[in-house]
Amino acid sequence: MTREPPSLYEWAGGTEALDRLTTAFYREVVRDELLEPLFGRMDPDHPAHVARWLGEVFGGPASYTEQRGGYPHMLRQHVGRSITEPQRRRWVNLLMDAADEVGLPGDPEFRAAFASYVEWGSRLALTNSQPGAEPPPAAPVPRWGWGVAPPYDG
Repeated sequence: MTREPPSLYEWAGGTEALDRLTTAFYREVVRDELLEPLFGRMDPDHPAHVARWLGEVFGGPASYTEQRGGYPHMLRQHVGRSITEPQRRRWVNLLMDAADEVGLPGDPEFRAAFASYVEWGSRLALTNSQPGAEPPPAAPVPRWGWGVAPPYDG
């Protein structure tokens, strides 16, 4: 009998790990001269909301959808923000640094899947934030998995 691999959410360490990640990440974001204009006035609960989003995307509970409204709410957070490519890239780099800092799993399979979502999601946010962008107003929360290389559990 073949056992299904754990979700990315489970492999990462669940809600607790994602809360550590977003807390460390947004601590740096508000100190960053390139990102502070986008995040300097964020709601103090923003890191927890993003942790719930990531948890849902990575196969955990649908907390973001239940508490915040899912994709339509996330979309509204980006529309009209005019995110620049340097801001997107800095956001990605700081998130990857925070993953290291808080000890998210460092195995290549997890990090490849994590980085894949971070790249995809941040590029979508960049596109959706531009003047005149017309993203679909309703879509499901994406579900991210292992891709082609689930974890080796020898």
